[in-house]
Amino acid sequence: MEGLGDRRKVNDRDDERISPPTRLRDGVTVLDIKNYAPFLMNAVASAWQRKTSAIYRRDFDLGILEWRVLAMLNIEPDITANRICEVVRLDKGAVSRSLKLLHERGLLAFEAVASDPRRRKWSLTEQGQDLHAEILAIALECEAGMLEGIAPENLEVFLRVMRRMLTNLDH
Repeated sequence: MEGLGDRRKVNDRDDERISPPTRLRDGVTVLDIKNYAPFLMNAVASAWQRKTSAIYRRDFDLGILEWRVLAMLNIEPDITANRICEVVRLDKGAVSRSLKLLHERGLLAFEAVASDPRRRKWSLTEQGQDLHAEILAIALECEAGMLEGIAPENLEVFLRVMRRMLTNLDH
């Protein structure tokens, strides 16, 4: 059985990686956060959210969640809260609160589904579409700053890898 002081590989796949996710510290196997993909993904996501959330709150009095809902409804109008949760991978309660807030601000409209009035199909109002366009310009500017210095071919590899990771996690 592996103990805290075990010097063996923690994962048989460590030999398959150029940069292993663990290292030895005083004879103990520890995560090497410079090479541990979940840490790096979370660190980037947290830094992104801190940066963009501050801008969205300051300029539009909206949070990241509301932006994600607006963006999803721009991509795919006339969808239910469940569909938003499925695609954007958000909690249903959080999406419901965001939909309510955005609706109260006049940014969203809904149509009740005849067979089930609780299943509303949401879409952006004209005001919602205008706000989406404003925030999208800022989001793309922030993304450009985040991607600065990354060669286009490296970005394409990164995007392909991230899509594969999502696929792997969904199975």
